[in-house]
Parts: sequence; structure tokens; C-alpha cells
Amino acid sequence: MTRLDVLTPAELSPEQRALYDEIVGGPRAAGPGLLTADGSGGLIGPFNAMLYAPGVGHALQALGAAVRYRTALPDRIREIAVLAVAAAWRSDFELYAHEALARAAGVTDAEIEALRAGGEVPLRDEVERAALGVVRALLLKRDLDEAGYRAARDTLGEAALVELSTLVGYYSTIALQMRIFRVTAPGASRTSGARSAPG
Repeated sequence: MTRLDVLTPAELSPEQRALYDEIVGGPRAAGPGLLTADGSGGLIGPFNAMLYAPGVGHALQALGAAVRYRTALPDRIREIAVLAVAAAWRSDFELYAHEALARAAGVTDAEIEALRAGGEVPLRDEVERAALGVVRALLLKRDLDEAGYRAARDTLGEAALVELSTLVGYYSTIALQMRIFRVTAPGASRTSGARSAPG
């Protein structure tokens, strides 16, 4: 259910194969099996799209790995933020991929459902609430006003604000590509990935 054929290892150019090996040999491969499509070894989701433009794909996958594995953001905050981006973009694939990761990070089913619905999330932790507030402000207003910035800086710190804004940009890029190429979650309908982005 995609506009891009899933490329198998046998079809790849040397540059594509180098990127493929980078992805499957990296830290994502230790996760919950979200890389390969079937027995052919083809990659799913954003990773297949990256193979079509390996020059950009190398940089994009490296940024994604940095956002996932080399920030100081706690796992719960990172996954709450990713799910907020996925919900805002209505990205079925990102929701599918990150709900499992969120559960593994300790995000409850009630919190996941609230994030999916874009509603009030029952977060008790002040830092988590501040992080979600920043993410939603960036998604909805595309900015933080002065008061919002000062409050977020005082609660989260400047490094976390850089990391969160990078996370929002990266996962928004991935959501946009998944929409353009009609990549949906496994088992989802073809039209669900084509819904419009928030205004």
C-alpha cells in the first residue's frame, strides 16, 4: 500500500546498499522488528523511502538515530513527543511504530490513547507536561511565545529545547514523506495515510 515499490537488497545500487547496511546494522535493528517488510529483506516505512535518495537518506537516518539514541531526553518524554507529532500529522505509520516503543518506555495505554486523540494527557510529571506543551505549541503555533519560551527554558533547559525542536522537525519530515508516498501502518487502509496535515 505505497506509491514506492519496496526495494529488496538484490535490487540496490552500491550507494543504496551502503545505506541499507547502515540502517539494518544500527541501533534500530535491536528494536521491536519495525525495519523489514517481509522475507525479502525490504525495509518498511521511512527506511524504504530513504533508499530512493541515499544521499539524503544517509543524513536523514543519521539524524533519526541521533534523535532516538543520542539525546538527553528521557525515553518517556521522547516517545510522548513522537506520538504527539504523529497524532498532529495523523501519521498512521508513526503511531504504529512508536506506540510499541512508548509502552516499552512506560507510557500507559491511557496516555497513548489521549495522545492519539490529541486530547488532555494525564501526565503527573511537570517536566513531561512542559515537554508536551512545547511540542504541541511547535506543531500548532509553529513557535513559542516569550512567556512560553521562558517557562519551558526554566523547566526543561535550553539543551532539551534544542533536542525537542529537532525531534519535532525530524518526525514531521518523516510524517510528510509517509503521506506523500501513501505509506500506512501494516493492515491500515490506503487512504488513511493520505489525510491532510494540520493547518
